[in-house]
Amino acid sequence: MSDPERSNKPVPLDSIITARIEAIKQLAQGLSDRVAVMDQSFNVVYANEAAWSVQEGTHTRRPHAKCYEAFAQRTDPCGTCPAIKVFEAPEVQCVSCSGGGDGTACGMQQAFPLTDADGSVASMLVLFQPASKAGLSVTAEDAGTTPSADGLGDLIGRSLVMRQLFDMTRLVAESSATVLIQGESGTGKELLAKTIHAFSNRRDRPFVVVDCGSLPETLLESELFGHVKGAFTGAVANKRGLFDEADGGTIFLDEIADTTPTFQAKLLRVLQEGEIKPVGGTRTIKIHARVISASNKDLAELVKTKTFRQDLYYRLAVLPLYLPALRERREDIPLLVQQFVAASCSRHHQPVRQVSERTLRALRDAPWPGNVRQLQHYIERAVVTTVGPSLECPDLMNIGTEIEDEGLRSASREAVVQTERIRIVDALKKTAGNRLKAAKLLRISRASLYNKLRAYSIE
Repeated sequence: MSDPERSNKPVPLDSIITARIEAIKQLAQGLSDRVAVMDQSFNVVYANEAAWSVQEGTHTRRPHAKCYEAFAQRTDPCGTCPAIKVFEAPEVQCVSCSGGGDGTACGMQQAFPLTDADGSVASMLVLFQPASKAGLSVTAEDAGTTPSADGLGDLIGRSLVMRQLFDMTRLVAESSATVLIQGESGTGKELLAKTIHAFSNRRDRPFVVVDCGSLPETLLESELFGHVKGAFTGAVANKRGLFDEADGGTIFLDEIADTTPTFQAKLLRVLQEGEIKPVGGTRTIKIHARVISASNKDLAELVKTKTFRQDLYYRLAVLPLYLPALRERREDIPLLVQQFVAASCSRHHQPVRQVSERTLRALRDAPWPGNVRQLQHYIERAVVTTVGPSLECPDLMNIGTEIEDEGLRSASREAVVQTERIRIVDALKKTAGNRLKAAKLLRISRASLYNKLRAYSIE
């Protein structure tokens, strides 16, 4: 860890960090929340108006001031600041801080790492305690945006990892920057995207969902960008694209990792230029939709294997969010079960069923490879297929076995996919990229090989 006293000059930032700080400036400037960015020497790289206003009249803003000078009026660091862990341990996702050991609190509430292109932690995003705790009043409007103890919007959770996600969601909702949501299937990525939209100033405008993985490249381009009459067989009239339909609102691109390199290049241009050109058209259309994308695959890893464009990744991941798997937030399972039981009973016109403590323990200990979606489906089935005032373990006793079987089947399918992909890449290497020879070596048709190349995003 670098010495905070070492330098008042900011550490040089690479283009990725610079882009993320610019996005943070866009989303934080109009917020009442106190937000700042510090470098490894705890110099203030950026602080929004709300962060400075706490000290207004008692502090003169000085470029590259130390955080403890700017926000705690101290001449030395705040004791042993837990935020140091952000730089010392790259795997740390967030730390909390209560201030110095002598009782003078700097007000830092949470610190999140900001990584550069090499994955190293170069800066940290800091959220301070609400202004009311720093001696300022909070308006009723501000209070109305505070997440409840049990969740944010339709998102539910009391666990630390979910509370941190709620904090970041409220923060990013105020901006227009692109957001990338990553998490396993069934964790609720679309629900998180809807929550961001609902808490933004675009809430009264359209929220458009596009499943990129379910459409072939040509149809996906037509759906997103639109087409003109006669652009292709079957184009009997002009058609607005979904980007255009989402004007002023939010467009959610789900399963973005399943798109082809050709489409990724076209999407990158749209994000860079802020305009689309309908298929077969000659005129461009300005777009004003916010882009939120999602993937159940690690895009950073796909970038390393050159199966996803690096420049597009950094365009999409200006504000990255991660939705934890259900096994990473087991303390939320009783809360989720309670909501799902109530919703299912209402949907099927039943009185609300009670869930025994023993049953809750069984559900909490289950592996849940299908995450929240799978839990919801099991609760639904149990409500429909059983009677009585409560749900007991016998009603759900096959869950563990079925989940385990499903997990094994899923793991088996994934192993087959990975093995086939390796064989295809190996065949292409042996034939110097000749696809006809590679297909013969694999004993499949050339058409099958082309389909698999597209499916596995092999260039």
